[in-house]
Amino acid sequence: MISKAATISSPGSLLDELQSTLAHGTVARRVETLRRVTDLFINGAVDYSDEQVGLFDDVFQCLIDHIEASAKMLLANRLAPIDTAPPLTIRALAFDDIIEVAGPVLSRSARLDDKTLIENARCKSQAHLMAISTRRTLSGAVTDVLVQRGNDEVVQSTVSNPGAEFTERGFTRLVDRAEGNDNLAASVGMRPSVPRHLYLKLLAKASDTVRQRLEAANPQQAAEVPTVIKEATRRARSATSTITQDTEIAHALVKSLHADGRLDESQVAKFVEAGKFDEANASIAALANLPVAIAENMMLESRAEGVMILAKVAGLSWPTVRTLIKMRDEVSGAEPSDLNACKDTYERLRPSTAQQVLRFHRMQQNVPVA
Repeated sequence: MISKAATISSPGSLLDELQSTLAHGTVARRVETLRRVTDLFINGAVDYSDEQVGLFDDVFQCLIDHIEASAKMLLANRLAPIDTAPPLTIRALAFDDIIEVAGPVLSRSARLDDKTLIENARCKSQAHLMAISTRRTLSGAVTDVLVQRGNDEVVQSTVSNPGAEFTERGFTRLVDRAEGNDNLAASVGMRPSVPRHLYLKLLAKASDTVRQRLEAANPQQAAEVPTVIKEATRRARSATSTITQDTEIAHALVKSLHADGRLDESQVAKFVEAGKFDEANASIAALANLPVAIAENMMLESRAEGVMILAKVAGLSWPTVRTLIKMRDEVSGAEPSDLNACKDTYERLRPSTAQQVLRFHRMQQNVPVA
């Protein structure tokens, strides 16, 4: 019989017994040995040293290479919730092709770090990705892979996971994938950390879909849906609406550049070329001596005239304005603007005319003229 004392003080004798079991034992004997070793580990898991856990790792790996799938499934379910489970064994189970073996550890084991989860998500099946998507917490690095490689079910599960974090790259992919997908559009739109410009893009493309989804999901609260949609629109158009930390950081950066005299057309062009909507919008607002909220409203009007008015007041050249219009079209979800027509309009537009239009926008929002 395998004893705790043998495990701790005489690893050789334990391995000798295992060798005998593997060489001469039946499948039933191997499974019984695995059960006893698992019981032994679980009963003392809290007290074992790293060296002792390492020995269990060797034992488990010897056994799981010679047992049937049903026994590995049981082992995975028993080890998954244990924070000190043998790490190499957990890894081996996680990469098993049989999802009933891999699933429990992929979804629950704290022994799997981001590097291992990313490796698994890049090469294993959609069922493996689905198991990962249900973990209690997910870093942005892991969700990047899930969103990129996962099917619709995996992506929906990931977005619906309250413990999941997303990078801006991940949110960009989600917004693109949400077009025409009612469930995903609603779920993405409800994530509190979605970057403002991507939220605006999602809203522009899917506001009707989101409304239908909210009404279908919450029929008992149908009377409140118009208020919810109104609040979503207010969030997209109001300077006082809640903005993400990333947006606040972007605005602070632009404010610092402007205060130091380092904010010019070259810097605006860099922001635009990098697709940084918040920075570009705040920069143009600063150069035009305008509140960020008004600039944002004008940037996202149904046509590109607002962009050109802002750019003319800010003194931007046509090449910068052209890339700005392209970015604005993508963010707002609008049809691509006729750039040749826009160029003609921009070249004819007088700075004094642009200033007058800008005054009108400020008066509409009751903002004192500087």
